[in-house]
Amino acid sequence: MLIELDFPAVLAEWPMLAKGVVWTLGLTAVSTVLGVAIGIACAWARAHGQRWLQWMVGVYVELIRNTPFIVQLFFVFFGLPAAGVKLSPETASVIAMVINLGAYSCEIIRAGIEATPRGQIEAALSLALNRTQTFVRVVLPPALRKVWPALVSQIIIVMLGSAVCGQISVQELSYGANLIQSRNFRAFEAFIIATLIYLLLSMVARKLLNWLGSRFVFGR
Repeated sequence: MLIELDFPAVLAEWPMLAKGVVWTLGLTAVSTVLGVAIGIACAWARAHGQRWLQWMVGVYVELIRNTPFIVQLFFVFFGLPAAGVKLSPETASVIAMVINLGAYSCEIIRAGIEATPRGQIEAALSLALNRTQTFVRVVLPPALRKVWPALVSQIIIVMLGSAVCGQISVQELSYGANLIQSRNFRAFEAFIIATLIYLLLSMVARKLLNWLGSRFVFGR
């Protein structure tokens, strides 16, 4: 049986694909900034916080890391309205992605923090740096340098996981591909193109994040 492929029929809907790419990148960019910030705060709390704070962060990390992302997304979008908190699909997606990345990046960054030599911290304190300055200037940059490849990989995973957000009508890439195939019944072609776009986005995002890390995060 000969299968006739019609990629032009899918590519003719390029504005929808382009819109999906923009939404995917937008969700990823916002969740990366906020999620990594939460991860840094939680990593510090687990490494140096008081016992009750370590326990609270530990519960959060284990809860998120041991439940599927789609369940977390549905809880935010469908569950919170039952408590009177109504969110748009886009806002719910950002919140779910930030919470997810925050938990995973917490453990990644904590590994880097705990690998910092104790003598390096004591030297910073002896130079009259307070604990906040010591953490920001002495501990965090080399810690991020050590774990940056793992952190970048986790960010890419979260970006690819944003495909699930189409289930609540966020117009990201997979949503666009699904809508296109529902119009022209070219599902095979639509999702092959979507797959190639995701692959390209992942490769470009990895290179960009590695450059940003070495240039702005820990390369100074």
